[in-house]
Amino acid sequence: MNPLLLKDKVAEFLKEDIGFGDFSARYLPIDKQLTGYFIVKQAGIVCGQQIPPVAYDLLGEADYTALVADGTTVSAGQKIGKVTGTAATLLTGERVTLNLMQRMSGIATKTARTIHNLDDATIKVTDTRKTTPGLRLFDKYAVKTGGGFNHRFDLTGGVMLKDNHIALAGGVKEALIRVKRQLGPLTPVEIEVETKQELLDAVAVGADVIMFDNQNPATVKQWRQLVPKTIKIEASGGISEATISHFKGCGADFTSVGNLTNDVSPLDISFLVAGAVKKTS
Repeated sequence: MNPLLLKDKVAEFLKEDIGFGDFSARYLPIDKQLTGYFIVKQAGIVCGQQIPPVAYDLLGEADYTALVADGTTVSAGQKIGKVTGTAATLLTGERVTLNLMQRMSGIATKTARTIHNLDDATIKVTDTRKTTPGLRLFDKYAVKTGGGFNHRFDLTGGVMLKDNHIALAGGVKEALIRVKRQLGPLTPVEIEVETKQELLDAVAVGADVIMFDNQNPATVKQWRQLVPKTIKIEASGGISEATISHFKGCGADFTSVGNLTNDVSPLDISFLVAGAVKKTS
């Protein structure tokens, strides 16, 4: 992750959470030195080990040690990080740090499961821009940590012509001609197709990538035969962890899965200072 963007984002989130100060901690011995541990409560893949050191550097007076690296598969009850510092820093930074690490670890874990379900090394699993506003930096890093690939980070990451663009231009062929006439040689062009005729038009004009939108695996496999190997194929639309196995062997170069980042189940991680007792029931 870009360390400058990362620092700015974590600072923004800390400001939001702290407000005018931590009222819960201010009347307690906040200068006391404590040691705390981040502990996973369910099996999964760890992601977000860059978050605690940035948060504690911003708050001051605490040192974090990662006990496992991002991308490590862990089991319930395992300690993944240790921090030593003042009570004020540890308690104030707890929620923001946990929120991000839990979400990122959940995305990484889901991505790994999705790739496992696909079981096809010839097809890359990618994310989309369907991320929560403000969290794209973290979400996309988590997808990579889980073994997936990043699609565009933003609208400058390449040209992708979808249904509304095609309607505006007057058709697939017209949209491609207009765009390719203006673009330089280093900017790839992807276009969405929903019919066989649109596919043939996209091939004729010379798209770099063609997205087969909302097509079943059999159709993807059939249409792939109509496309030169020099043109990449993306299967997209309604593909999830539960359905991706049907696309094994379909011939696509990659498949985009929006719900990697827009339907997230955070990995359960807790933070406990030494001596604290957490009830298990």
